[in-house]
Amino acid sequence: MRAFAPIRFILPVLVAIMSTGLAFHAPSGAETTDAVSTFDLDNGLKVVVIEDHRTPVVTHMVWYKVGASDEPPTKSGIAHFLEHLMFKGTDAHPAGEFSKVVADIGGQENAFTSSDYTAYFQKVAKEHLGLMMEYESDRMTGLVLAPDDITSELQVVLEERSSRTDNNPSAQLGEELDAALYLSHPYSRPIIGWKHEIEGLSREDALTFYERYYTPNNAVLIVAGDVTPQEVRALAEETYGKVERRAEPGERLRPREPEPRAARTVSMSSPRVQQESVRTAWLVPSYHTAQDGEAEALDVLAGILGGGANSRLYKALVVNGNEAAAAGGFYQGSALDESRFMVYSVPKPGVGLDTLEKSVDGVIADLISGGVTDAELSRVKNSLIAESVYAQDSQSSLARIYGTALTTGGSVEDIAAWNDGIRAVTADQVIEAARKYLTPARSVTAYLRAAPQEQAAVPESTAVPENSAVQ
Repeated sequence: MRAFAPIRFILPVLVAIMSTGLAFHAPSGAETTDAVSTFDLDNGLKVVVIEDHRTPVVTHMVWYKVGASDEPPTKSGIAHFLEHLMFKGTDAHPAGEFSKVVADIGGQENAFTSSDYTAYFQKVAKEHLGLMMEYESDRMTGLVLAPDDITSELQVVLEERSSRTDNNPSAQLGEELDAALYLSHPYSRPIIGWKHEIEGLSREDALTFYERYYTPNNAVLIVAGDVTPQEVRALAEETYGKVERRAEPGERLRPREPEPRAARTVSMSSPRVQQESVRTAWLVPSYHTAQDGEAEALDVLAGILGGGANSRLYKALVVNGNEAAAAGGFYQGSALDESRFMVYSVPKPGVGLDTLEKSVDGVIADLISGGVTDAELSRVKNSLIAESVYAQDSQSSLARIYGTALTTGGSVEDIAAWNDGIRAVTADQVIEAARKYLTPARSVTAYLRAAPQEQAAVPESTAVPENSAVQ
């Protein structure tokens, strides 16, 4: 929406939410896990209630099971474009009214689009929850798009792409890396869309996408905060329950990625680059596509290799080797289809990218051949589980965790079982995951280089890759 600030964090996939000790009697027909309950409305809307009675505040989120990877051919960017247009008003509430109401009551709002989902949220005092449901359910069915809105908002999106990607060599390289990593799957295209396809988007494209996917039976309502399931059910039936299901989006069928057979490299040079870097991504399963225990092992592997100052990459390249100014890695497990595992490093002056790449390869090879110690296995597992506990401190984080999981093939039960899954990971599973997936044939290595000419006055924003959705 209007803020357009990217989410600069990696959503912890299927992070376990431990019991808060809040007991309640769930309404008839609801499923419950600790302080979380779920139920479905007659129109197919799935509702999740996360109780947190510490303060009289609620986070209200609507997640649609549609993202950039569900877009039709030649229409890249339509999911994100529609996210912008959803703030243009309805027959009942003209453009700007919803946002003004949220501001007037001291609330917060925003929206974001990813490859697999699109979400809208407000954080308000609990007495305003019904009002938020009224407005949000209205724009689920009553969106009005004037021709002038299409023209002006399309320009906003193009300017967003220009500032965020086209003027940022690191972001441009990220697009090229994804395009090389995914040969068939639509994860290969940017969430914001390719510029030439954004320019061709129309009012008809937006309305067609809206009518097909923005239907209650393709949505998940998450309410986290000082509420009970009974209160949420009553308000949801009064508002969302009146919205008729108007489409059947069907199963989310996407092209399967073929088994990779060759290592690939991409390279970009620019006078804007102030800090060179090298990153390698491997095609790996997500939590939704992995075999039992594999995704958890990849999460632990990412922590051992690149999770902070105690990781192997940081110690070997930054602390001991004195070759890198930064080094790390992550596993992007929150995806409906096959995902990626990435490591990155930023060289110190005088160190070449090829040298740094060989050092990274050596760290991975040493891990596979020498195994992992009990101490580092315990440290990383404890750290991951601790992060899941800390997540309880934020309503918004809780809501995002559940929304992400439920729109990428997970369930409430999966979230509740995550801690136990991490605890069960063995050293052998970590090594097997590295041996199986961190192979050259599954990889794309991307080099960001400074152009051999006078550098531009505008500095490059960052050389470190980040996993983000588009807002």
